[in-house]
Amino acid sequence: MEENQPKTGKFSLNYGLILGLVSVAFSVMLYTQGLHYEMSTPIIIVSILISVVVIFLGINAFKKANGGYLKLGEALKIAVGIAVVSAIISLLYQYLLINFIEPDFMDKAMEIAKPQAFEKNPSMTEEQWEQAVEMQKKMGWLRYPIGLIISCLLGLIIGLISGLILKKDKAAY
Repeated sequence: MEENQPKTGKFSLNYGLILGLVSVAFSVMLYTQGLHYEMSTPIIIVSILISVVVIFLGINAFKKANGGYLKLGEALKIAVGIAVVSAIISLLYQYLLINFIEPDFMDKAMEIAKPQAFEKNPSMTEEQWEQAVEMQKKMGWLRYPIGLIISCLLGLIIGLISGLILKKDKAAY
């Protein structure tokens, strides 16, 4: 007689929604503090830590619901699923921010980036900077598929590490 095995998709969706909402809340907090233009190391670390915690909790919840057993493949499926769901939510927020909440976001971001770019590359001319800005504006839509891919890769790495930590096969016991 087979037991009802929990579905990885359910955990991916639930914890993906949680991670997406927490990520949007973090982004809104950054926006209200005027820090949403920065991609500083502490902000990146906090974002990654949020992802690690929620993905680990999702995988662990699946393991508990599955009678204490977890295969590495299940951990990877859950982690990437969580990452995809949360990325879609986060990218929707980013789209709303850039196009509706703060339509001049890209212009302000470029203003902030300009001195840093000239500092890092002193031989850059004003004309080269303008070309780079135009290219960024034309190719701005690429941020969404790239963000999704990066999120999936991060989920894969977190899922691999979490899966190796929490792995417990039924056959072994």
